Amino acid sequence: MAGTVAAVLFELDRVSASRGGAPVLRDLTVDIPSGASCVAGPSGAGKSTLLRLLNRLADPDAGVVRLRGEDVREREVLELRREVCLVPQLPALHEGTVAENVGYGARLAGRDAAVERALELAGLPPGFAGREAQRLSVGEQQRVMLARALALEPSVLLLDEPTSALDEAARDAVEATLLDLRERLGLSYVLVTHDLAQAQRLAGEAVVRLAAPAGAPSPERPA
Repeated sequence: MAGTVAAVLFELDRVSASRGGAPVLRDLTVDIPSGASCVAGPSGAGKSTLLRLLNRLADPDAGVVRLRGEDVREREVLELRREVCLVPQLPALHEGTVAENVGYGARLAGRDAAVERALELAGLPPGFAGREAQRLSVGEQQRVMLARALALEPSVLLLDEPTSALDEAARDAVEATLLDLRERLGLSYVLVTHDLAQAQRLAGEAVVRLAAPAGAPSPERPA
């Protein structure tokens, strides 16, 4: 029986982009499917730049980025970023409690966050809500960042090297959490990683591999 073909989530159509004046993506055309997908490649290949194009934290120098067939530039930018929410590579928490940090984005959107629910989804117990965010380990802070994103109830998560600062045990735990979120919530996520083994674990065949330095990208189909 043939496998089900996932719907296209993002389309990048002849996209070129630069960082600090240097080109990092050139004339890239690729579809990113709904579900779990990865953008993989070595440092300097343009992975993080590509990720930032998907919710307009950056705009391309040329070409079009579409979300479910709609040019992202036609979307109200804050609404887009709440639907397509970025979890950065390194935690960036404010002073204060975990609850205050988890609810930060939701408050800006004018609504209350389900803090304990978001923590549970991110793999943290409800008791973390009252802890001081700055006193957590890096792995715990990374999960709080994930909970902050989940509190916005996005349909897509953009994850920029979410395990790069973690040891092996913490990495495995975060990977398990991401797979659980796919199963429980039906979220799509696009994960940036330099680790092809991680890309295959989390996204199977849905991997876009970028060559350094900003060579011609092409979809990779792991065995």
